[in-house]
Parts: sequence; C-alpha cells; structure tokens
Amino acid sequence: MKFDVLTLFPKMFEPLNESIIGRAIEKELININIVNIRDFSNSKHKKVDDTPYGGGSGMVMMPDVVYRAFKSIKAKNSKVIYMTPQGIKLNQKKVEELSKQEHLIILCGHYEGIDQRVLDKIVDEEISIGDYVLTGGEIPAMVLIDSISRYVKGVLNQESIKEESFTNGLLEYPQYTRPENFEGEKVPKVLLSGHHENIEKWRREKSLEITKKKRPDLLE
Repeated sequence: MKFDVLTLFPKMFEPLNESIIGRAIEKELININIVNIRDFSNSKHKKVDDTPYGGGSGMVMMPDVVYRAFKSIKAKNSKVIYMTPQGIKLNQKKVEELSKQEHLIILCGHYEGIDQRVLDKIVDEEISIGDYVLTGGEIPAMVLIDSISRYVKGVLNQESIKEESFTNGLLEYPQYTRPENFEGEKVPKVLLSGHHENIEKWRREKSLEITKKKRPDLLE
C-alpha cells in the first residue's frame, strides 16, 4: 500500500521509521512518501500562506501551492483524505475500509486551514481523530497511517488483529505474561490450565465485563 502525505513539516513524520511501521517499510509492505508542499511555491521565499479574505486572525494555506503538490503525486487509483476536526470521526470500521485502498493521499492542514476551493476540488473524504483541535494535521495523519498499516497483509499476525479492541465490537480482554507471581498478584489460573475452551470463555467474559465498565456505549 502506498501513502503520499502532503505537509509543510516533513520532519514530523520521522517516528514512522521506528517499530512495526518501520519494519513494514523496510519489507516494502507499505510505502510512505512525504511531500513538502513548500517545494511547490513559486515565490522567492517559498510562501505558502496568506491572510484570510474577510479578515480574521491567523493565516490560510494558498490553494495553488497545495494543488501543484497534489498534482505531482496524483494517480488514477488515488483517494485523497483531508485530516480535519470537521471530518467524520475515525473508527475501526473506517480503518478496515481504507486498508483496502491501493493509494492514499493524506493532506495535512496547518495554521487556520486551507483555502476551501482546493479542498472542494481534490478531497474525497475528511477524517477527524477526535473532537478536539491540534496545531496541524500531521499527528492525525500519522495516526491514520499507523492504524491502516496494521491491516496490510504481512505487517502483523492476522490472528492478533482479530482479537483486538473494537474488532468484534468489544474491548480486549486483559493480558498477562511472566512472572507468574508479581507483587503478590498471580496470573488467573484458567490461563495456566491449557484448556483452550475455558480460556476462550474466560476471555469473552472479561471482554464483556471490561466493555460494560469502560465503554458501555459499545454495547448499545
């Protein structure tokens, strides 16, 4: 799967080269290409924003610069996503849906946002990672890339994905590992029994219990 990210701050994406996503890049299971929008400015000082028409505080990213950056990486199978608090809220269903795409172009806004004309022209879908505002779309873009990449074949063990929180509508059951006794707290006996049917039953019960306690809205 290919991700093209349109941003004014390419260095913010360096953490994606670490851990599971970094290994997926090395194995060429995913391709992440960071495009600096500023490189497409025609001005001497690489200007990318200007004051908003109608007045107001802050600066707005100019449409022509964003459009030229977009055109440099657009392909026939591209889907353009704009990270914005006004978008639909990201959830596991949307992550799985987007993981089936071949090429995602992720547009990161900054300052007071991007001129609406270019958004209307190139954006296919707007996505938010929550009901709050950040300084820009870079961190939300990384969240989107990380969550989607986990569903790309070969990145993770497929069995582990099936049992995660939200995958089956419930939160995940508790996990335990060595030592068997930690500060007087022991691992539940059922997990040491080797009885797979009982273990699965326990995990299901714990998932329901945790979901009811922490996220009862998921059971509605």
